Amino acid sequence: MKGFVYLVGAGPGDPGLLTLKGKEALEKAEAVIYDYLVHTDLLAYAPEGAILEWMGKQGHGVQRSQDDITARVIELAEQGLRVVRLKGGDPTIFGRMGEEALAITEAGIPVEIIPGVTAASGAAAYAGIPLTHRDYAPCVTFVTGHRRKDGGLAPNIDWAALGKAGGTLAIYMGIKHLGEVAEKLIASGRSPDTPIVVVHRATWPEQKVLEATLSTVSERVKDAAIPPPSLVIVGEVAKARSHLGWFEKSPLKGKQILVTRAASQARELCHLLQERGAMPIELPLIELKPYGHKSGTEATLRKIFAYDWVIFSSYNAVKFTFARLEEMGLDSRVFGAARVCAVGPKTAAALEKHGIRPDMVPEKYIAESMVESFETVGGLDGASVLIPRAREAREVVPEGLERMGARVDILPIYENVMPEPHPLALEVVKGGKIDVVTLASPSAAINYAELLKNEGLPVDLAPCAVIGPATQSKAEELGLPVVAVAETYTVEGMVLALEGYLAKK
Repeated sequence: MKGFVYLVGAGPGDPGLLTLKGKEALEKAEAVIYDYLVHTDLLAYAPEGAILEWMGKQGHGVQRSQDDITARVIELAEQGLRVVRLKGGDPTIFGRMGEEALAITEAGIPVEIIPGVTAASGAAAYAGIPLTHRDYAPCVTFVTGHRRKDGGLAPNIDWAALGKAGGTLAIYMGIKHLGEVAEKLIASGRSPDTPIVVVHRATWPEQKVLEATLSTVSERVKDAAIPPPSLVIVGEVAKARSHLGWFEKSPLKGKQILVTRAASQARELCHLLQERGAMPIELPLIELKPYGHKSGTEATLRKIFAYDWVIFSSYNAVKFTFARLEEMGLDSRVFGAARVCAVGPKTAAALEKHGIRPDMVPEKYIAESMVESFETVGGLDGASVLIPRAREAREVVPEGLERMGARVDILPIYENVMPEPHPLALEVVKGGKIDVVTLASPSAAINYAELLKNEGLPVDLAPCAVIGPATQSKAEELGLPVVAVAETYTVEGMVLALEGYLAKK
């Protein structure tokens, strides 16, 4: 039985620009063949075990022939697999969709085409430029600046006609011949002072925008050494950039930020950074694993209902507690009449997914505030308290509650271990290319300091942004330079603090 092929437009770079339908196709893919312009974060949507193969074409550098790429797609589909051919931008616009789709259908394989955000739209939006404008750009023309070597059967591009047509020109793959194109447009009647914008790596954190005119663009591009892939926008619409250019205004734009969270939890922080134009470098320094003797842990969990309070001081405590309950065939009903406290809104949200609405959430999302909250409700004299938590954790909460007269049981249900560092990310760190390090827990600070020691790197290699005072205290104790501390103790708060620090530099 033959499989199925989806030709999917991945958009110009920013993974958030993938369409919902494209995401759905990836989620059921058994094989993904992707281009070099595709953000690799999108591959995370593919199921575990799916074949992931890079078979792109990179300008005038690394090349895989179109025939080879199409043959591989057909080969996989003929094995009965659902294949996603993931292409940068929109496959219907200078994406050779016609050739690929025709070859696939001629092989007797069904195909579905899922459009994407094309490079011109992405480049224009992220550079703050409207492609059309009622006053001076009633039309827009998409044109390629690169022709196949043998010329093919298509007519030559009539640059003279395009120059006279007016409106906006969006030129794909035109950086190599831009000087020649500009001369032809001027010769056809376009003013030498016509605004022109060159957008390199549109919608990516490293996006660069060069502003020029038709008469100056060739030298400006040469001086700035702008390489492919770059999108060129010609026309009066380019003037709007001075008012609408939003992407470069973030203080995080182009900064390389080290993300040290566990791989399973890094995506949220990475996305927040990418939205602000930063380049997150993932180097997980924490790996979370279940912990505890099976019989002892299960015996405690079976009698949760006997406690007066159950306190969750982290999202992970909720995650591993309910994972163990599920293995035991139990659910939230085991809590009975026990009251529940969550350290913050994310921990509370995790509990609510299991049908438990916390009885208490402190105003500040730290252990000290949790203790203060119990003091305000009259203390815990004689109350029994269970705290499922990490194997190694601060004793602020149990000691504070015991001082109030509570009987506290600690249930270590998971542990933080340091994974083997990823070699590529480690090379970036060793090369001194990190602008800021993010630390979302005291454990991350400990492991980052240990990494620096093991690699013979100075403790002040890069400034650190931390998620709250507990992490700040541990980081400073280790000699790490803390420059930003979240006021709201969440990853969002940490990013805001980081923005504030960089904005002052």
